Amino acid sequence: MSQYNFDKIIQRENTDCVKYDGREAIFGRADVLPMWVADMDFEVPDFIQNAVVKRANHPVYGYSFMSDAYFQAIINWVKTRHQWGIRKEWISFSPGIVPAINFSVLSYTTENDGIIVQPPVYFPFFEAIGNNKRKQFNNLLINDKGHYKIDFNDLEEKAKKAKMILLSHPHNPTGRCWTKDELKTIGEICVRNRVIIVSDEIHNDLILPGFKHHPMATLSEEIADITITCLAPSKTFNIAGLSTSSVIIPNKELRKRFQKTLQQLHILKGNFFGAIASTAGYQQGGKWVDELMQYVQGNFTFLSEFLKKELPDIKLTHPEATYLAWLDFRETGLSDKQIKDKLILEAKLGFSHGPVFGQGGQGFQRMNLAAPRSIVEEACQRMKKVFGH
Repeated sequence: MSQYNFDKIIQRENTDCVKYDGREAIFGRADVLPMWVADMDFEVPDFIQNAVVKRANHPVYGYSFMSDAYFQAIINWVKTRHQWGIRKEWISFSPGIVPAINFSVLSYTTENDGIIVQPPVYFPFFEAIGNNKRKQFNNLLINDKGHYKIDFNDLEEKAKKAKMILLSHPHNPTGRCWTKDELKTIGEICVRNRVIIVSDEIHNDLILPGFKHHPMATLSEEIADITITCLAPSKTFNIAGLSTSSVIIPNKELRKRFQKTLQQLHILKGNFFGAIASTAGYQQGGKWVDELMQYVQGNFTFLSEFLKKELPDIKLTHPEATYLAWLDFRETGLSDKQIKDKLILEAKLGFSHGPVFGQGGQGFQRMNLAAPRSIVEEACQRMKKVFGH
């Protein structure tokens, strides 16, 4: 019996939220059904709301620090969910994963150093490289009939010239949950070539039934020694607005370099609401996340069956992790602009445009399925009206 209600519709308009109140700026109109940015249309679990409200009722919001309970909650969660024993001193604060990636680029590379990415991939990776005047090396993923694979021969060649790899793990937008063997091969290539691994594991808790997340730093001591792991409760519990993330660095020397960057930028503490929400989520959220992913699996199943029956020209990339569906529109024969225009102007749907994820994103759209089933059904019907024969 399900304890939580993921079918409940939450009115999010007029809350200054990017997903709804930013529609006109992103799509040129405010009436699209927004299924783009990666936050959920589910309410934050009650135990997090209660913890935040309890603290909000205290009348002073002064300077604060992260409590021992905060660190212990992270340690216990990672140990229980991912079988990784981390230590308090390994944990650094970041206001988000994208800032953490930029801090890592600043900490471990210099201008014109090469950084590997694996497109199609989360586009802020490109910005972290370009904005900091580093060189981008593309290790393109291989799309094998809807199943994405890593080109290890190409990775080996790129690693000879690179200082760092930005790893999306699980992979956004393709939804791949990398296997232990795949990760080990990446890690061993990086160890051989002295390439630092920045592993973005923000979706690590959002694993679909039947798959398993393996933290990069658990694969060997040598791999752990060159790995910077970026974690956050933001995707897990839908609290991205509270800007609280963790960067796990077992290597003492690398940790010192990262913390020096934080000190130079004076990014030392977050806000206590983020810490309180994180602590409550990690202490009490196991059952909620399990039910969430069962529900998301149901949304994927609905979408997959709908496309096969009603829209066979649109293919769903086989999902393994995240709540993001990677949709292949190439068999429609339409250009990227035509796909985008039909979705926004005719179907009134706001998806993430595939080409923004770099090479390999052409002909694709990313659809956020972290929404009540009725919204997913509505989106499917809108697609059918526009793309159906």
